[in-house]
Amino acid sequence: MPKMLIADDEQNICDMIRRYAERDGFEVTAVEDGSEAVELCRKEDYDILILDVMMPDTDGFTACRKIKEFKDIPVLMLSARGTEYDKLFGFEVGVDDYVTKPFSPKELMARVKVIIKRHAAPASPKKKDAVFTCQGVEVDTLGHIVRIDGKPTDLTAKEYSILLYLIRNKGIVLTREQILNEVWGYDYFGDDRTVDWQIKLLRNKLGAYRDCIHTVRGVGYKCEE
Repeated sequence: MPKMLIADDEQNICDMIRRYAERDGFEVTAVEDGSEAVELCRKEDYDILILDVMMPDTDGFTACRKIKEFKDIPVLMLSARGTEYDKLFGFEVGVDDYVTKPFSPKELMARVKVIIKRHAAPASPKKKDAVFTCQGVEVDTLGHIVRIDGKPTDLTAKEYSILLYLIRNKGIVLTREQILNEVWGYDYFGDDRTVDWQIKLLRNKLGAYRDCIHTVRGVGYKCEE
């Protein structure tokens, strides 16, 4: 039975998610603050965390960052605000997906299931397909490492997945919809600017090689030497 941890100080939100999650076979634990979520994650393993951004003691972003320091658990963030800054900051601290309140509980559970599925360890790639390069950027899929001019760089899970998808399809224009379906794993019916925000963060980390990801205006992106 998959285990879900919810941290939200709105009891009605916790109760609603619990009803739908338990109906889908989840074991659910709910707390009212991020600090409680951090302590529970030190003691227990969970398949998914649902964290609210605004909580009275420790906010969701801080809780996510602390948990990611010692345990790799996928995180879906809830927020009453849907600003670009909030989403960018959430992706920077390791959030896997972002849902703005009010939301459909059915949509939320669909996202939860996809996040868990995609977080499962993938099958080991064949050796000949293990390393992909573009300019001074190298993606080693066996080691799950990205190197820039031979030096490892730290990417979030989403940034890594986007870069790998682009670099595997070097020279091919990929639409935002294609990237969403590949990286998020479902037909994303929210704001497709999510891809633009993640590309912005990824380019910043690529530094001198940021231009290896080209914007194709009105279409999407492609990786090019």
